[in-house]
Amino acid sequence: MRAVVTRVSRASVTIDGQVNGQIGRGFLVLLGIGPQDTEEVARKLAEKICNLRVFEDENGKMNRNLEQVGGALLVVSQFTLYADTSSRRPGFSGAAKPDLAIPLYEHFMACCQQRGFDVQHGEFGADMQVDSCNDGPVTILFDTDQH
Repeated sequence: MRAVVTRVSRASVTIDGQVNGQIGRGFLVLLGIGPQDTEEVARKLAEKICNLRVFEDENGKMNRNLEQVGGALLVVSQFTLYADTSSRRPGFSGAAKPDLAIPLYEHFMACCQQRGFDVQHGEFGADMQVDSCNDGPVTILFDTDQH
């Protein structure tokens, strides 16, 4: 799995002119799923992201996690994170097919919800407009194939 996690002060996803999900302070998670990914990989990634300490403490140090700041998550499926960029026109055959990707996308979100977080989301495969106000900016890249 690959995830681009951005610390935001607010974020939303709109589909067909309607807001599908929105959060205040928290993480915008662009989530890509590869063909070798499993529920266990999704669970471990959710744990890492939910425990990521990138929010400032009273001393201005990035030392607090999502729970400590009362944050939420906006998770957007992003197959383009598996783009093959060896040519000018990217190929996306490295991304998992929907029959595998959709259940793992939903499992990732369920793992975050089980930890007590408000999880908003886009719609898998939809044409979405994502709006965010990056806080910092702080953006972290996760790739479960690169420990």
